[in-house]
Amino acid sequence: MAQPLRFRRAPGRWSADRVRSQLKRPLDDNLGATASDPWFSPPPGYEARRFDMDDGSFALFCWTDSDDDPPPAATPGPVGYWIGNTETPSELWRTDKYGFDEVPYPVSRWGQRELLAGLHDDEPWLAAYPHVSWFFLPVFCSKDGAETTRAFFRDHAAGFPEATRAEGTGFVEETLRSGTLDDERETMAGKLGTSASMDLVRMNAAIAEFTAARILTDAGYAITPEIEVTTGHSLDFRATDPNTGSAWLVEVTRPQPVSGRAASDPVAAVRDTAETKTSGQLEAHGGGVTLFVDCTSFPADDWAVVRDAQPQVRHKPAVVLRARPDGHVEGYQKGAVPLDLSDAIEWV
Repeated sequence: MAQPLRFRRAPGRWSADRVRSQLKRPLDDNLGATASDPWFSPPPGYEARRFDMDDGSFALFCWTDSDDDPPPAATPGPVGYWIGNTETPSELWRTDKYGFDEVPYPVSRWGQRELLAGLHDDEPWLAAYPHVSWFFLPVFCSKDGAETTRAFFRDHAAGFPEATRAEGTGFVEETLRSGTLDDERETMAGKLGTSASMDLVRMNAAIAEFTAARILTDAGYAITPEIEVTTGHSLDFRATDPNTGSAWLVEVTRPQPVSGRAASDPVAAVRDTAETKTSGQLEAHGGGVTLFVDCTSFPADDWAVVRDAQPQVRHKPAVVLRARPDGHVEGYQKGAVPLDLSDAIEWV
C-alpha cells in the first residue's frame, strides 16, 4: 500500500531550465503535462512550478539557492522540494521523503494551501469542514487513496449507519477541532489507508480510534496515541489523568454489523471481534489494558440487542459503546474500568 503524501527533498542547485528538462519533460513524455505558475505565491526566496497531468494527477516543485531551515539531519544549501500524486521523475528517485511538519514551515504552508485549494475544487462540500480537510490532506491527495478516502466521507458518512454525509463528517470535524491529535496527524490520517480499493472495515476501524480519542478527551484525560509496549505491539492510546499523572492503556476494536460478517446475531459479532483482539496482542501484553469495543457500525436495532443483553467480551476491563454523529455515546462496562468516563458516556 502506498504511503500518505509526503515531500521529496532534492539537494542541489535548480533553475527554470533544469526543472523544465529534468521534471517537466519526462512527465510530459509519459503522461502529458502542463507546467504553470502555482496557484499561490511560493515561499519567500523560492521559485515554484505546478504540473498538471492529462490523467488528472498533479505535482508541485519549489526551489531555492539557500535552504536555511532544513529538516533534521539534512544540510543547508540549494535545494528543491517536490510533492504530488503523480509518478516521480527519475531525477528524484533517490531523494529523501519528509512529512508536512518536517520541511521548512513556509514550504509546508505553501504546499498545503495548494493542496487544499485543489481538494476543495474537486470536492467543494469539504470546504465546510476545514479540520477534516486539513487533517486528512495527506491521504485525500495521495496517489492511490484520494478517491477512496474522499468517498468514505462523501458516500459512507464516515462510517456512521443511518446518518447523512454532513452528520458523519461533522462528528469527525468536531473531534479534530480540539487539536489533540495534530501531532500524530500523519500516523492517524494514514490509518484510513491509501489504497485504490475501498476497504470499509479498515476505514471504520480507523474512525473508531478517533471516537475513542474524543471520548477520552471529553472525559478529561490527556491522550498519547500509538504506545509501544514490551511485547513489540503498539496499543492505541495512553490516557493520563492531568491532575494525578496516573495513566492507563486503551485498545480499540470495532465489530462489523451482522449484515457484513458471518456472525449470526449482534451479540455474537461483539463477542467474536473482542475474542480476536484478546487472543492476540492483548493476551501477549498480559493485562492492564482497557478494551473499547466500538459498536458504532451497528444500526440502531442491532445495538438495541447488544445494549439489552450486555454480553461479556472475554476481556476485562472493557467498555462496549456506540457513538452517534451528534456526539452522544452510550455504553456499558465489564470489569473494574479504571477510567472515569461518566462525562463522555451515558451508561445503560
